[in-house]
Amino acid sequence: MQSRLAGVALQLAALATFVVMDTLIKLLTSGFPVTQVMWARFLFGFITVAIALRVTTGQFPWRSRAPGWQTLRSLTLAACNFLFTTALVHIPLADATAVGFASPLFTISLAAIVLKESVGWRRWAGVAIGLIGVVVLLRPPFIFGAAPVHWAMMLPLGTAALFAVYQILTRRLAGLDDARTTIFHTSLAAAVVMSATTPLAWTWPSGGGWAALMLLGVLGGAGHGLLVMAFTRAPASLLAPMSYTQIIWAVLAGALVFGDIPDALTVVGMAIVAVGGVLVALPDRKRGG
Repeated sequence: MQSRLAGVALQLAALATFVVMDTLIKLLTSGFPVTQVMWARFLFGFITVAIALRVTTGQFPWRSRAPGWQTLRSLTLAACNFLFTTALVHIPLADATAVGFASPLFTISLAAIVLKESVGWRRWAGVAIGLIGVVVLLRPPFIFGAAPVHWAMMLPLGTAALFAVYQILTRRLAGLDDARTTIFHTSLAAAVVMSATTPLAWTWPSGGGWAALMLLGVLGGAGHGLLVMAFTRAPASLLAPMSYTQIIWAVLAGALVFGDIPDALTVVGMAIVAVGGVLVALPDRKRGG
């Protein structure tokens, strides 16, 4: 019981860390190009993880049995972050976070199709409910009869789809590489690619700017570290549904930092997405005794 409570606390800490990171990203995009912000996110994140692995394991577990898949996984995560960061330039943090939580809906569909995993009716119902929530958030004019929301609301939806691919790749690699190797490679290829593209659009940071960019990477590395520790102490069936509390933190951060207050329809859409996601996250019940 104590271990589960520790897992819950670590999960909540990880989610809060991610919201702080996303808030910092939105702040930084007002003064730096998106590519530069992403460069800092992955480069300093990789350095943070590499140091942590060195301290805890005494080595850099870089040797992979599937380097091509590791590279693809890292670049997929980079694409996810690029779309989400671009979205934050144009739309509120809470809106982007809520649409991005459509990811489990894509993941469960891909798991059934690509990995041939058995998916029960309750999870498929969760997918359907979650997609209804996404439609409410996107507000297509042919349904709501009003002007559509900002076009950038589609970017977190792309983020959700790509993150589902990222999760499927993570599951594939679980049977090939040690978890520490996968963690090491998570930001490696992304950091290399973003380092190559950053000179195309660069704004020289002040001392405070450098500190904020480095903090961005540290927050990313720390958040993923807390997440890993949480899942070693509590079952996924307990922790996964809690991810939707991140929407609450995102709403609070958006209101306090940026003055963005979601309207009633947006709140309804967020709630529907969360309900669908929880149904998807909970494990299917086994039949029989």
